[in-house]
Amino acid sequence: MKKLIRKNILNVVSYVAGKPIEETKRELGLRDVIKLASNENSLGVSPKAIEAIRKAASCVNRYPDSQGFYLKKKLAKTLNLASCNIILGNGSDELIDIIIKTFVEDDENIVTADTTFLEYEIIASVNNRKVTKVPLRYFKYDLESIKRSIDKKTKLIFIANPNNPTGTYVTKFELGDFIKELPENVILVLDEAYDTFIDVNDYPSGKNLLKKNKNIIVLKTFSKAFGLAGLRLGYALANAELISYMERVRQPFNINSLAQAAGLAALDDKKFLRKSRLATLEGKRYLYQNLRKLGLAYVPSVANFILIDVGTDCVEFFGKMLKFGVIVRDMKQYGLTNFIRVTIGTKKENERFIKVLMKILRGKEKI
Repeated sequence: MKKLIRKNILNVVSYVAGKPIEETKRELGLRDVIKLASNENSLGVSPKAIEAIRKAASCVNRYPDSQGFYLKKKLAKTLNLASCNIILGNGSDELIDIIIKTFVEDDENIVTADTTFLEYEIIASVNNRKVTKVPLRYFKYDLESIKRSIDKKTKLIFIANPNNPTGTYVTKFELGDFIKELPENVILVLDEAYDTFIDVNDYPSGKNLLKKNKNIIVLKTFSKAFGLAGLRLGYALANAELISYMERVRQPFNINSLAQAAGLAALDDKKFLRKSRLATLEGKRYLYQNLRKLGLAYVPSVANFILIDVGTDCVEFFGKMLKFGVIVRDMKQYGLTNFIRVTIGTKKENERFIKVLMKILRGKEKI
């Protein structure tokens, strides 16, 4: 059957998602399982979004608005941009695919970090595009090395800011200097999936860079802080001309009507957003404090997750935590074989994670 497959597909390594709660319950016969693996919103979903979904459900016999007019209009007002600066996507994954299909020729390449969001490389590989991966420096994007990796065939640079899975970020000063020396024929894609959780003063807002830089695309999502991961809703901001070319590639009806309704309502629920951010910051402080007590090294994060060095094989450690009904993310696919990544959960979830962590570290691995 391999003769039927495009040759480049044979080299694609599929994305490994965080293990689902129901699957874990079924496999291990557990009743009580928590998931701290996929950087989801631990508080759930905005009540306003839930109500909007209920109201929209009666109209799912009709196709959704293919342009997402009202959602783009509200986003534009919220961001102080024009609707023509926004394109909607079925999650950031689809937008990454659209960007690569729109701008990268067969013989051109993409540059990113070697330890970052896996979908940059996976989607590029599916589209048969070459990716140059630059090592991180102290768990951060090394912009100087990325700059040196740019050649005449480079078309796109992906920078996750904050970076997944490390939770680190590049500062406004570092990014400003980097952009000044960027070739005119290179497009910089800033993935800001976790920007809502930022608690530092020198973080660069991609939106603020758009007016002076025509070759920048900023990725945003409703999956994290807004709690709409299951509806797959993201958007990109860019120069109107770049957006117009991307719209030629975007499939019609890519955003379902329930997602559009939920997105509109979620933007209105400022209270839920503030609550989510506060819970994340408080949870992060709690986890930091206890990780230090346990003598575990971690990477300081500005996102809603923490990368932790468990000092042993991460897959085995993941399996041990799973037996206690705690799903974390092993970092084997990222090449960080001694690390796990844990999403900051609710107070109760964080306390349970630490309790299980203590048991495993002390060799008490039976429930």
